[in-house]
Amino acid sequence: MDIRALVLGVAFAVMWSSAFTSAKFIVADAPPLTALAFRFAISGALAVAIAKAMGQSWRLDRTQWRLTIVFGLCQNALYLGLNFIAMRSIDAGLASIIASTMPLWVALIGWSILGEKLRPGAILGLLAGLAGVTIIMGSRISGGVDLAGLMLCVLGVMALTLATLSVRGASSGGNVLMVVGLQMLVGAAILGLAALLREPWAVDWSVPLVVAFLYTTLIPGLAATFVWFVLVRRIGPIRAATFHFLNPFLGVAVAAMVLGERIGPLDILGVAIIMVGILAVQLSKARAQG
Repeated sequence: MDIRALVLGVAFAVMWSSAFTSAKFIVADAPPLTALAFRFAISGALAVAIAKAMGQSWRLDRTQWRLTIVFGLCQNALYLGLNFIAMRSIDAGLASIIASTMPLWVALIGWSILGEKLRPGAILGLLAGLAGVTIIMGSRISGGVDLAGLMLCVLGVMALTLATLSVRGASSGGNVLMVVGLQMLVGAAILGLAALLREPWAVDWSVPLVVAFLYTTLIPGLAATFVWFVLVRRIGPIRAATFHFLNPFLGVAVAAMVLGERIGPLDILGVAIIMVGILAVQLSKARAQG
């Protein structure tokens, strides 16, 4: 892995992890699906406009269109939509921990359903990561966490897993920024329809809301997604997913610093185990691929 890939991976992890904290400010003052639909509409329009100025085309092939729609539905509409709703009742740090387990679910599905072979180190890492999740879940459930919000986050990470499995095909033909913009517009359309059907327009305008909305739109929304596509094309989805091992720590740390969320001893233990598990799984898969 070269230095550019390392910088891209760390930058992605920081931006991705900060999204949960900024989202917490948004859902406190605005309807979650409505806010998310506007975010993707703005991010997507900007991405498409910049891509056109760079000479990229929105004339994708059939496979790219299909996977772009799947990615827009699974990551933007389902994963983020469910997380935005959930974060009205659960901590941002907990939401980030659940989302960061995506590489473990990718490995588990590949091993148990798709018949992919895992090395012993990957299996041990997978089991360790799931043990870390169990520790945190048990601690939070016994502490009275909102179970409905927790389940929404779990469903969200399942959708993110499917989106991750589709990302390489969606960007394989080039036009990376155009693909990013189009999948955001797909998410905006789906979320906009859902918002019209289930949410009243009730926004409590404030400076934190505006700042968080702009930050979420431009940094985790546009910049992080673009960096992720570039990283996947540069080193492949398996090696790129290795950087997810940073997300449990970064997500909890940002939420604690900005929102003052409490971090318990079991949270620290669970996060450490999950990080080790994700790293073990991804390094083992990368070696097998190499």
